[in-house]
Amino acid sequence: MNTRFGIIGTGRITRRLVADLQSTEGVAVTAIASRDANRATWFAQQYGIAAAVTGYDELLRRDDVDAVYISLPPSMHTQWTINAAAQKKHVLCEKPLALCVDDVLRLDQACRDYGVRWLDATAWLHHARTQHFRQLLDNERLGTIGHISTGVSFYRPFLSDDHRLSPALGGGCLLDLGWYCAGMIRFAAGRLPSTVLAQAQTEGDIPIRVNALLNFENGITATISCGYDTATRKWCEIAGSAASLVCDDFTRPWVDKPAGAWIHEASGDVERLGFDGSQERAMIARLISDEPLDVYWQQAIDTQRMLDAMAESIRCQTTVQL
Repeated sequence: MNTRFGIIGTGRITRRLVADLQSTEGVAVTAIASRDANRATWFAQQYGIAAAVTGYDELLRRDDVDAVYISLPPSMHTQWTINAAAQKKHVLCEKPLALCVDDVLRLDQACRDYGVRWLDATAWLHHARTQHFRQLLDNERLGTIGHISTGVSFYRPFLSDDHRLSPALGGGCLLDLGWYCAGMIRFAAGRLPSTVLAQAQTEGDIPIRVNALLNFENGITATISCGYDTATRKWCEIAGSAASLVCDDFTRPWVDKPAGAWIHEASGDVERLGFDGSQERAMIARLISDEPLDVYWQQAIDTQRMLDAMAESIRCQTTVQL
Protein backbone atom coordinates (compact mmCIF):
# COMPACT_ATOMS: atom_id res chain seq x y z
CA MET A 1 0.00 0.00 0.00
CA ASN A 2 1.29 3.47 -0.88
CA THR A 3 2.27 5.98 1.77
CA ARG A 4 -0.02 8.92 1.10
CA PHE A 5 1.64 12.32 1.41
CA GLY A 6 0.07 15.67 2.03
CA ILE A 7 2.01 18.84 1.17
CA ILE A 8 2.00 21.74 3.64
CA GLY A 9 3.06 24.92 1.89
CA THR A 10 3.35 26.01 -1.71
CA GLY A 11 6.73 27.72 -1.88
CA ARG A 12 9.19 27.48 -4.75
CA ILE A 13 10.99 24.42 -3.37
CA THR A 14 7.66 22.57 -3.16
CA ARG A 15 7.52 22.38 -6.93
CA ARG A 16 10.74 20.40 -7.10
CA LEU A 17 9.99 17.89 -4.38
CA VAL A 18 6.41 17.16 -5.41
CA ALA A 19 7.73 15.54 -8.58
CA ASP A 20 10.20 13.47 -6.54
CA LEU A 21 7.43 12.32 -4.21
CA GLN A 22 5.18 11.38 -7.12
CA SER A 23 7.96 9.41 -8.80
CA THR A 24 9.05 7.47 -5.69
CA GLU A 25 7.86 3.88 -5.56
CA GLY A 26 5.35 3.30 -2.77
CA VAL A 27 4.32 6.97 -2.52
CA ALA A 28 1.21 8.86 -3.58
CA VAL A 29 0.57 12.59 -3.15
CA THR A 30 -3.07 12.98 -2.17
CA ALA A 31 -3.47 16.57 -0.95
CA ILE A 32 -1.79 19.97 -0.84
CA ALA A 33 -2.58 22.77 1.60
CA SER A 34 -2.15 26.52 1.53
CA ARG A 35 -3.66 29.28 3.63
CA ASP A 36 -4.84 30.72 0.30
CA ALA A 37 -7.56 28.60 -1.34
CA ASN A 38 -6.77 29.82 -4.85
CA ARG A 39 -3.09 29.03 -4.43
CA ALA A 40 -3.86 25.52 -3.16
CA THR A 41 -6.17 24.92 -6.12
CA TRP A 42 -3.60 26.17 -8.64
CA PHE A 43 -0.90 23.90 -7.24
CA ALA A 44 -3.21 20.89 -7.11
CA GLN A 45 -4.23 21.36 -10.73
CA GLN A 46 -0.66 22.03 -11.84
CA TYR A 47 0.71 18.83 -10.31
CA GLY A 48 -2.23 16.48 -10.61
CA ILE A 49 -2.98 16.34 -6.86
CA ALA A 50 -6.53 15.25 -6.06
CA ALA A 51 -7.30 17.51 -3.10
CA ALA A 52 -6.63 21.23 -2.65
CA VAL A 53 -6.99 22.11 1.01
CA THR A 54 -7.36 25.50 2.66
CA GLY A 55 -5.47 25.54 5.97
CA TYR A 56 -2.75 23.26 7.32
CA ASP A 57 -4.82 21.88 10.20
CA GLU A 58 -7.45 20.75 7.73
CA LEU A 59 -4.86 18.73 5.84
CA LEU A 60 -3.57 17.09 9.03
CA ARG A 61 -7.09 15.90 9.87
CA ARG A 62 -7.52 14.07 6.56
CA ASP A 63 -7.79 10.28 6.58
CA ASP A 64 -6.07 10.01 3.18
CA VAL A 65 -2.78 11.49 4.48
CA ASP A 66 -0.21 9.26 6.19
CA ALA A 67 2.78 11.60 6.01
CA VAL A 68 3.45 15.26 5.31
CA TYR A 69 6.11 17.27 3.55
CA ILE A 70 6.46 20.62 5.32
CA SER A 71 7.63 23.42 3.04
CA LEU A 72 7.13 26.50 5.20
CA PRO A 73 9.47 29.24 6.48
CA PRO A 74 11.88 27.87 9.13
CA SER A 75 10.13 29.72 11.96
CA MET A 76 7.06 27.53 11.36
CA HIS A 77 8.80 24.15 11.11
CA THR A 78 8.77 23.21 14.78
CA GLN A 79 5.10 23.87 15.46
CA TRP A 80 3.81 22.20 12.31
CA THR A 81 6.05 19.17 12.79
CA ILE A 82 4.67 18.80 16.31
CA ASN A 83 1.11 19.31 15.04
CA ALA A 84 1.64 16.66 12.37
CA ALA A 85 3.10 14.21 14.89
CA ALA A 86 0.08 14.71 17.14
CA GLN A 87 -2.10 13.62 14.21
CA LYS A 88 0.11 10.52 13.72
CA LYS A 89 1.56 11.77 10.43
CA HIS A 90 5.17 11.02 9.53
CA VAL A 91 7.16 14.14 8.67
CA LEU A 92 9.59 15.22 5.98
CA CYS A 93 10.49 18.81 6.91
CA GLU A 94 12.48 21.28 4.87
CA LYS A 95 15.78 22.53 6.16
CA PRO A 96 16.83 24.37 8.24
CA LEU A 97 14.87 22.21 10.62
CA ALA A 98 14.28 24.99 13.17
CA LEU A 99 15.61 28.30 14.48
CA CYS A 100 17.54 26.78 17.40
CA VAL A 101 18.50 23.40 18.81
CA ASP A 102 15.90 23.57 21.62
CA ASP A 103 13.20 23.59 18.93
CA VAL A 104 14.81 20.63 17.15
CA LEU A 105 14.84 18.70 20.43
CA ARG A 106 11.17 19.55 21.00
CA LEU A 107 10.05 18.31 17.60
CA ASP A 108 12.23 15.22 17.90
CA GLN A 109 10.69 14.36 21.26
CA ALA A 110 7.17 14.95 19.95
CA CYS A 111 7.74 12.57 17.06
CA ARG A 112 9.15 9.96 19.43
CA ASP A 113 6.22 10.39 21.84
CA TYR A 114 3.64 9.97 19.08
CA GLY A 115 5.54 7.15 17.39
CA VAL A 116 6.07 8.80 14.01
CA ARG A 117 9.14 8.98 11.81
CA TRP A 118 10.78 12.23 10.70
CA LEU A 119 13.58 13.45 8.49
CA ASP A 120 14.87 16.87 7.61
CA ALA A 121 14.86 17.28 3.83
CA THR A 122 18.65 17.35 3.54
CA ALA A 123 18.72 15.16 0.47
CA TRP A 124 22.48 14.97 -0.09
CA LEU A 125 22.84 12.80 3.02
CA HIS A 126 20.88 10.06 1.23
CA HIS A 127 22.71 9.98 -2.10
CA ALA A 128 24.68 6.85 -2.98
CA ARG A 129 27.65 9.19 -3.36
CA THR A 130 27.43 10.21 0.29
CA GLN A 131 27.20 6.60 1.39
CA HIS A 132 30.43 5.99 -0.54
CA PHE A 133 32.01 8.96 1.22
CA ARG A 134 31.10 7.30 4.53
CA GLN A 135 32.79 4.08 3.43
CA LEU A 136 35.95 5.96 2.46
CA LEU A 137 36.02 7.62 5.87
CA ASP A 138 35.27 4.46 7.82
CA ASN A 139 37.90 2.49 5.87
CA GLU A 140 40.47 5.27 6.39
CA ARG A 141 41.00 5.47 2.64
CA LEU A 142 42.01 9.11 3.10
CA GLY A 143 44.27 8.37 6.05
CA THR A 144 43.99 10.55 9.15
CA ILE A 145 41.61 13.45 8.53
CA GLY A 146 43.23 16.81 9.16
CA HIS A 147 40.98 19.46 7.65
CA ILE A 148 37.46 19.80 6.22
CA SER A 149 36.36 22.79 4.18
CA THR A 150 32.98 23.69 2.76
CA GLY A 151 31.67 26.49 0.57
CA VAL A 152 28.03 27.02 -0.40
CA SER A 153 26.73 30.20 -2.01
CA PHE A 154 24.10 31.47 -4.41
CA TYR A 155 24.16 35.01 -5.76
CA ARG A 156 21.05 36.78 -4.47
CA PRO A 157 18.60 33.89 -5.03
CA PHE A 158 15.61 35.86 -3.80
CA LEU A 159 12.04 36.26 -4.98
CA SER A 160 9.70 38.97 -3.75
CA ASP A 161 8.66 38.43 -0.11
CA ASP A 162 11.32 35.72 0.24
CA HIS A 163 11.44 34.43 3.82
CA ARG A 164 15.24 34.38 3.56
CA LEU A 165 15.17 38.18 3.83
CA SER A 166 13.27 38.13 7.13
CA PRO A 167 15.10 37.40 10.40
CA ALA A 168 11.78 36.65 12.12
CA LEU A 169 11.08 33.85 9.64
CA GLY A 170 14.57 32.36 9.93
CA GLY A 171 16.16 34.27 7.07
CA GLY A 172 19.81 34.82 6.31
CA CYS A 173 22.55 32.64 4.89
CA LEU A 174 23.60 31.08 8.21
CA LEU A 175 20.49 28.96 8.73
CA ASP A 176 19.92 28.46 5.01
CA LEU A 177 23.28 27.73 3.39
CA GLY A 178 25.13 27.21 6.65
CA TRP A 179 22.93 24.16 7.27
CA TYR A 180 24.63 22.44 4.34
CA CYS A 181 28.13 23.50 5.38
CA ALA A 182 27.79 22.58 9.04
CA GLY A 183 26.07 19.35 8.09
CA MET A 184 28.91 18.24 5.84
CA ILE A 185 31.49 19.01 8.51
CA ARG A 186 29.47 17.08 11.11
CA PHE A 187 29.10 14.18 8.67
CA ALA A 188 32.81 14.04 7.83
CA ALA A 189 34.13 14.59 11.36
CA GLY A 190 31.53 12.31 12.96
CA ARG A 191 31.27 14.57 15.98
CA LEU A 192 30.71 18.11 17.19
CA PRO A 193 33.57 20.62 17.19
CA SER A 194 34.99 21.79 20.50
CA THR A 195 35.18 25.48 19.50
CA VAL A 196 33.66 27.74 16.84
CA LEU A 197 34.71 31.21 15.74
CA ALA A 198 32.43 32.86 13.18
CA GLN A 199 31.96 36.27 11.59
CA ALA A 200 29.29 37.69 9.33
CA GLN A 201 28.69 40.47 6.86
CA THR A 202 25.11 41.68 7.10
CA GLU A 203 22.55 43.49 4.99
CA GLY A 204 19.63 44.86 6.89
CA ASP A 205 19.04 42.41 9.73
CA ILE A 206 20.28 39.21 8.09
CA PRO A 207 23.72 37.68 7.57
CA ILE A 208 24.54 37.86 3.87
CA ARG A 209 27.93 36.12 4.20
CA VAL A 210 29.33 33.95 7.00
CA ASN A 211 32.80 32.53 7.52
CA ALA A 212 33.79 30.25 10.39
CA LEU A 213 36.71 28.29 11.81
CA LEU A 214 35.99 25.13 13.80
CA ASN A 215 38.34 23.07 15.94
CA PHE A 216 37.87 19.48 17.11
CA GLU A 217 39.39 17.75 20.12
CA ASN A 218 40.96 15.09 17.89
CA GLY A 219 42.97 17.72 16.01
CA ILE A 220 40.69 18.19 12.98
CA THR A 221 40.10 21.75 11.85
CA ALA A 222 37.34 22.93 9.53
CA THR A 223 36.29 26.06 7.67
CA ILE A 224 32.91 27.27 6.46
CA SER A 225 32.16 29.87 3.81
CA CYS A 226 28.56 30.57 2.81
CA GLY A 227 26.69 33.53 1.44
CA TYR A 228 24.30 35.26 -0.88
CA ASP A 229 26.85 37.64 -2.40
CA THR A 230 29.05 35.27 -4.40
CA ALA A 231 28.47 32.98 -7.38
CA THR A 232 27.06 29.49 -7.02
CA ARG A 233 29.32 27.13 -5.05
CA LYS A 234 28.45 23.86 -3.39
CA TRP A 235 31.79 22.21 -2.75
CA CYS A 236 33.59 20.39 0.02
CA GLU A 237 37.04 18.97 0.59
CA ILE A 238 37.95 16.36 3.19
CA ALA A 239 41.73 16.39 3.49
CA GLY A 240 43.56 13.41 4.98
CA SER A 241 47.13 12.31 5.40
CA ALA A 242 46.93 9.87 2.46
CA ALA A 243 44.47 11.59 0.12
CA SER A 244 41.86 14.30 -0.17
CA LEU A 245 38.25 13.86 -1.24
CA VAL A 246 36.92 16.76 -3.32
CA CYS A 247 33.33 17.29 -4.43
CA ASP A 248 32.11 20.43 -6.21
CA ASP A 249 28.35 19.80 -5.99
CA PHE A 250 27.76 17.87 -2.77
CA THR A 251 24.46 19.58 -1.90
CA ARG A 252 22.86 18.60 -5.21
CA PRO A 253 24.46 17.35 -8.44
CA TRP A 254 24.81 19.92 -11.21
CA VAL A 255 21.89 19.90 -13.62
CA ASP A 256 22.28 17.39 -16.45
CA LYS A 257 25.60 16.14 -15.07
CA PRO A 258 26.24 12.86 -13.23
CA ALA A 259 27.09 13.06 -9.55
CA GLY A 260 30.83 12.83 -9.08
CA ALA A 261 33.80 13.44 -6.80
CA TRP A 262 37.57 13.15 -6.95
CA ILE A 263 40.18 11.50 -4.79
CA HIS A 264 43.50 13.37 -4.93
CA GLU A 265 46.30 11.06 -3.84
CA ALA A 266 49.37 12.30 -1.99
CA SER A 267 51.34 11.08 -5.03
CA GLY A 268 49.47 13.49 -7.30
CA ASP A 269 47.28 10.84 -8.94
CA VAL A 270 43.60 11.69 -9.27
CA GLU A 271 40.70 9.23 -9.36
CA ARG A 272 37.25 10.35 -10.47
CA LEU A 273 34.23 8.73 -8.85
CA GLY A 274 30.82 8.57 -10.53
CA PHE A 275 27.37 7.83 -9.12
CA ASP A 276 23.80 7.41 -10.30
CA GLY A 277 20.44 7.79 -8.62
CA SER A 278 18.17 10.47 -7.18
CA GLN A 279 19.06 11.68 -3.71
CA GLU A 280 15.54 13.01 -3.18
CA ARG A 281 13.85 9.71 -3.99
CA ALA A 282 16.37 7.87 -1.81
CA MET A 283 15.53 10.22 1.06
CA ILE A 284 11.78 9.71 0.65
CA ALA A 285 12.21 5.93 0.40
CA ARG A 286 14.23 5.95 3.63
CA LEU A 287 11.53 7.87 5.49
CA ILE A 288 8.78 5.41 4.52
CA SER A 289 10.94 2.33 5.17
CA ASP A 290 11.46 0.52 8.47
CA GLU A 291 15.13 1.52 8.62
CA PRO A 292 16.19 3.13 11.92
CA LEU A 293 16.65 6.88 11.52
CA ASP A 294 18.57 7.66 14.71
CA VAL A 295 21.78 8.49 12.82
CA TYR A 296 19.94 11.11 10.76
CA TRP A 297 18.18 12.56 13.80
CA GLN A 298 21.50 13.02 15.59
CA GLN A 299 23.02 14.52 12.46
CA ALA A 300 20.25 17.14 12.35
CA ILE A 301 20.45 17.92 16.06
CA ASP A 302 24.22 18.37 15.93
CA THR A 303 24.01 20.49 12.78
CA GLN A 304 21.64 22.85 14.58
CA ARG A 305 23.96 22.95 17.61
CA MET A 306 26.79 24.06 15.33
CA LEU A 307 24.66 26.80 13.78
CA ASP A 308 23.59 27.99 17.23
CA ALA A 309 27.26 28.21 18.26
CA MET A 310 28.11 30.12 15.09
CA ALA A 311 25.25 32.56 15.71
CA GLU A 312 26.44 33.11 19.29
CA SER A 313 30.00 33.65 18.09
CA ILE A 314 28.83 36.25 15.57
CA ARG A 315 26.68 37.98 18.18
CA CYS A 316 29.39 38.04 20.89
CA GLN A 317 32.35 38.41 18.52
CA THR A 318 34.27 35.68 20.31
CA THR A 319 35.13 32.00 20.20
CA VAL A 320 32.34 29.76 21.49
CA GLN A 321 32.85 26.39 23.15
CA LEU A 322 30.41 23.57 22.51
